[in-house]
Amino acid sequence: MMLAKLFNHNKIWVALLSTGVSLGVTAKEQTEEPEMEIIEVSPRGIISYVSASAAKNSVPVVETPVSVSVLTEKRIEDLGAETIQDALGFVAGVYNGPFGVDTRGDWAQIRGVAPLTYQDGLQTLFGNYNNTRANPYMLEQIEILKGPSSVLYGQGSTGGIINLVTKRPKAETAGELWAQVGNYDRVQLAGDVTGAIDEDATLLYRLTGLYRDSETQTDFVKDDSYFISPALSWYITDDTRLTLLTNFQKNETGSSTQFFPHAGTRLPAPNGQIPSERFVSEPGYDRYDVKQSSITVLLEQQLTDDLELNWSSRYSDSDAEYRSMFGYPFALVEDRYINRAIFMSNNSAESFTSDLQLRWAFDTGSLSHNLSSGLDYQQATLDTDRLFLVGAGGLLDIYNPEYGKVPTAFPSDDDIPDSPSNKQSQLGFYMQDSITWNRWILSLAMRQDWVKSEPGSPTQQSLSDDATTGRAGLMYAFDNGLSPYISYAQSFAPQLDTANGVALDPLKGDQIELGIKYQPAGTSHLITAAVYDITEKNKPYTDPLGNTSLTGEVEIRGFELEAQLEWKQIDVYASYAYTDTEKVKDTFGAQGGRLEAMPDNMLSVWATWRPADLLPGFKVGAGYRFVGETSDGSAEMVLNGVQVNTPLTTESYDLYDFMIGYEIGAFDLSLNVDNLEDETVITSCLFRGDCFYGQRRTITGNVKYRF
Repeated sequence: MMLAKLFNHNKIWVALLSTGVSLGVTAKEQTEEPEMEIIEVSPRGIISYVSASAAKNSVPVVETPVSVSVLTEKRIEDLGAETIQDALGFVAGVYNGPFGVDTRGDWAQIRGVAPLTYQDGLQTLFGNYNNTRANPYMLEQIEILKGPSSVLYGQGSTGGIINLVTKRPKAETAGELWAQVGNYDRVQLAGDVTGAIDEDATLLYRLTGLYRDSETQTDFVKDDSYFISPALSWYITDDTRLTLLTNFQKNETGSSTQFFPHAGTRLPAPNGQIPSERFVSEPGYDRYDVKQSSITVLLEQQLTDDLELNWSSRYSDSDAEYRSMFGYPFALVEDRYINRAIFMSNNSAESFTSDLQLRWAFDTGSLSHNLSSGLDYQQATLDTDRLFLVGAGGLLDIYNPEYGKVPTAFPSDDDIPDSPSNKQSQLGFYMQDSITWNRWILSLAMRQDWVKSEPGSPTQQSLSDDATTGRAGLMYAFDNGLSPYISYAQSFAPQLDTANGVALDPLKGDQIELGIKYQPAGTSHLITAAVYDITEKNKPYTDPLGNTSLTGEVEIRGFELEAQLEWKQIDVYASYAYTDTEKVKDTFGAQGGRLEAMPDNMLSVWATWRPADLLPGFKVGAGYRFVGETSDGSAEMVLNGVQVNTPLTTESYDLYDFMIGYEIGAFDLSLNVDNLEDETVITSCLFRGDCFYGQRRTITGNVKYRF
């Protein structure tokens, strides 16, 4: 029924998909082209054809009946991405930065829902505001798996996951030094070196590090950071490899997000538009300082030619000190003042995650199997101490601020209540089989999860839940590189409200997806398209006091098209996404409304030209991004024939990006500009009353020396 609705709304896209299948059949009938050899990356390293996220295995993208996008290290470099959030700006179906520029973390919406973040296949973030944000420079790849993914990763979002792949040691000696300067007084130095320690290359190393001193587009908010990541790989035998990945990181910043009210941002105000750089908190007080240490162990053991054992495990420890002030409630007082609340928190997170997996390739008659089964476990101990004082920061003139006039003394650390810690754990068993027969690929997967939450207070009870989830997909791979597919997937996320001792029904989702993947024979191109229908049940809502309740059911329907094209001198990354969301059941009166902070239409194109024959070493790139309107999440309401509420929507906007560079010998010089025209845009407005400004023009100049 829901899929039929999607087809009715998107007949043109269904026609395109049907035409693609027909063309594939016709091409096969007209000429039997040889099967194309699948390689991992394109000749210049721009396009990756392999993803580890879709099947927890290195499987070609065109052989997985799910939607997945992969950003290579080279692609991230061309885009000039300073954050993970920046890097996601051209991916189909992903809205990066729905809450504007936020120095505290990376935010995104995939198919209308916030994703979970993983690194090297293990979950990285537990709780809120207690961890560092990963830097793109420590990564060799970003993988975006779209749609429900619980069958392989356990508790997760219906929208999908983002998996960050850390740089690994390599046998060939190589390195680079990188110096960067930019507006907002940005200075950054980084380096990356790898190679073999011994002559037989059985022991490899890699050392990556970065130091940054920078201001931001928000007054008085800095964005300083450093990390150092030593790594070792040891080939114990020809069939055994042990890799250690470590990271020591510290970020010193504040809250660049100011939670401005609707009036003065999206809506007119008597005193005009609130400047995007305006700072609501207090200089010298506002900070979000966090440090983290982690070690990841990866063991790869080839047991036989067809049997492989893989084990990955990570220990992470982080602490965050968060101090800020913001307007609450989110409204202007006397058309020009903000009534400020004081927020203080000391948060820590200690986590252990592990995944033990067995992979077996075998045949049963004419069927070829690629079977993966595994057991994963994660445990996180969270300590969250916070203080929230409404009005304690006094009134601030948002148009002509005078700082240092807080009516009372600032609370001290001793005033923050000491809350009991909370331990969360999950154990999961999963199994997946990819079965190939002739050109058919059948993917089947099943998972069982057990989750538990144990409060640190003896007065609160432990809460637990369990769930079974599955995924099934069928694909046909034509010889010409065209692969249509259909899939069904489920998601599960426990909702254990330990603050109130209540185990709410788990968040559940299911998705039907129909798509096409196309890797034209003899080219480097990769083109994907998909239509999908998602139902999400037991959606949570948390009020300002921290109480969680269920709001109802949401339907999400959409279409995505993504093309990565690479020729000898030009490469293009283009995408389009249509997303239709509806709250079909809602206990807060928003039934019929859209999900907040998700555009209905998004279109983006990035092209890079490297005229090696005409101008060796020269490169120039340009990008265009169109973002459609977003809703505040409310519903249109009529009472006794009178319109009492009209959903607030943001205006659509266009952004242009630019890159120019020159490579000469060992040096690589480049200039990147995001938001070339310096447009002031509003990325979203929420029904609770606040709006968010997007990134203003950002300029960085780069010099890299490679050796």
